[in-house]
Amino acid sequence: MERNTDEMIAVEAALRDGQIWLRLLDGATHTFPVQYYPRLAAAAPGQLAAVKLRVGGRALRWEEIDEDIWIFDAVTGRYPVVEAGMGTA
Repeated sequence: MERNTDEMIAVEAALRDGQIWLRLLDGATHTFPVQYYPRLAAAAPGQLAAVKLRVGGRALRWEEIDEDIWIFDAVTGRYPVVEAGMGTA
């Protein structure tokens, strides 16, 4: 069953054991490893824990590491592609 993008609104986000944990408006939960995002992978645990919900729960924001992630992209597995041999920003 495909999910409507209107249902992909996070009401809670947290760092747990190297994973970003999301609780969505419809009650579903989703997790993804920080390693899927180069800036998150390079960040300290304290920086990762400072995640904030933005855009009415449709995005995640880490101010100190200047990273934004759309909830839709995280839930549907649209992770960034890192080119071989490229370093993290």
